[in-house]
Amino acid sequence: MRSTDRLWSCRPLTDSVTSTHHKMVSNMLDPYTKKTVDLHYAGTTLHFAVAQSLFSSHQVDVGTHHLLKSLVDIDLSHARKILDLGCGYGPLGLALAQVAPESEIHLVDRDALAVAFARHNGILNEIPNVRAYGSLGYDDVIEEDFDVVVSNIPGKAGKSVIRSLLLRAERVVSTDGLIAVVVVSPLEELVEKTLSSPGIEILLHRTTAAHAVFHYRFTGEQDASDIPSSWADGLYDRATITFTLDRTVLALRTMRGLAEFDTLSYATILAYKALQDPILHGLDDAGVDRLCIFNPGQGILPVLLWRRFAPQQLDLVGRDLLALRTSRQNLIDNGCSQDAIKLHHETSFVPENSHPTLVVGRLRHDEGPDAVEHALVTAATHLEQGDRILVIGGSTPITRLIKSKPVGRQLRTLKRKRGKGNSTALFVRK
Repeated sequence: MRSTDRLWSCRPLTDSVTSTHHKMVSNMLDPYTKKTVDLHYAGTTLHFAVAQSLFSSHQVDVGTHHLLKSLVDIDLSHARKILDLGCGYGPLGLALAQVAPESEIHLVDRDALAVAFARHNGILNEIPNVRAYGSLGYDDVIEEDFDVVVSNIPGKAGKSVIRSLLLRAERVVSTDGLIAVVVVSPLEELVEKTLSSPGIEILLHRTTAAHAVFHYRFTGEQDASDIPSSWADGLYDRATITFTLDRTVLALRTMRGLAEFDTLSYATILAYKALQDPILHGLDDAGVDRLCIFNPGQGILPVLLWRRFAPQQLDLVGRDLLALRTSRQNLIDNGCSQDAIKLHHETSFVPENSHPTLVVGRLRHDEGPDAVEHALVTAATHLEQGDRILVIGGSTPITRLIKSKPVGRQLRTLKRKRGKGNSTALFVRK
C-alpha cells in the first residue's frame, strides 16, 4: 500500500465498541443506503445494506448465488484466510464466513463506498475477523497465503485486466489454495482459454444460462509475461492523449475504466470556463495554499487547477482508487511535486482535518440527491468563512443543491453556469 494513500480499513472490534461503531457507520451511510437485501446461505440468513450506486443493489446477483452454490459441497471449515476480490457490499466473503467461522475474511474493492458498506455489513451480521479495505485488483492486498480467493469478475473489466485477475491470484493464494470465480457468459471462453495452460488445474467448470463458474488451483509456475501485472506496470493503460482547451495543452496518461479517455466532456469544458471567471480572480491574489479536488477522473481538472493556482498541497479525494492514482500520476507528469499530493480514498468531498481554501469537483451521476446534499453540507463544515466550492454536474442535481435548505444554511451561491444539460455552481462559505 502506498504511504500517501488513505484507504478504508476494517479490523475486528471488541464488544465494548461494536455497538457505538455500528451506529456511527450506519449514520454515515444513511444518505447512501437504498435498502436491505437478504441472502440465505449455509442455514443462515444474512442481511446486507446496499447503496443505489453499488453493483446489484436490487438483490444479491445471480452470479454470486451460482458461485456460492458451487462451494456448498467443499469443506472450507479449516480455511485460515479468505479473500473476496472486488467485494462490492460483501455478500461473497461474508457468506463464506458462515462455513469458515475461524477464518479471517479480507474484503477488498477499488470503490471506497463498496468498502464502507462491506465493513458495515460485517458488523451488521456480527461476523468477527473481517478486514475491509481499498485495493486496485491485487495491488493493495495486505497479506498472502489465502486458502480461498473468490471473485465475481466485472464483465467490463477488459481482457488484459481479467487475465491478470485470474493469473495474479498465484501471488496471494496458499499452496494448493482454491480460487473460485464467476463471470458472465460472454467471458467464459476467455477465462477457459486463460486457465487452460500448464501449471493450472481446473477443478470445476460449470455453465448456466448467463454465467460460468470456475474453480482452479495452481500446480506450477505461470508465464504471465505477456500481460502487465499491476497499475504501476500499465495494466489499465489505454493511451497518452493530448487535450487542448483554448491555448492550454494537456498531455495525459488515460486509463481503461475511466471516462474522458480520448475526448473532453462538455462538463469539463464548462468547468474550465468557470475557472476563468473573474469572480475567482481574488483567489489568485490571496493564494490557494490548499486545494481539494473530489472525483478527479483521469486528472484533467487536477492538472488545470494546479496550473491555475499552484497550491502548496493538493488533496485528491474520491471513491475510485483507479481515478485517484491516475490523477496523481498525471499531476506528477505535468510538473507537480509528488510531495504536494495526498490521496484520500473515501466517499466525502473534503477529507477530515483538511481545511482547503478552494474545493472543486464533479458530482457522480450514480449518487442520489440525499448523498450529494450530505456530502456538500459535510464539506462545508471543513471550510472557513469565504472559502469556496465549485461543483460540476448535471443541471438537475445542481438545481437541487442550490435550492437545498441544509446547503443554504452553510453556503451561499455566487454564480451558476449552464450548458448542454450540465451546470457549474460556485458556492462560498457563509
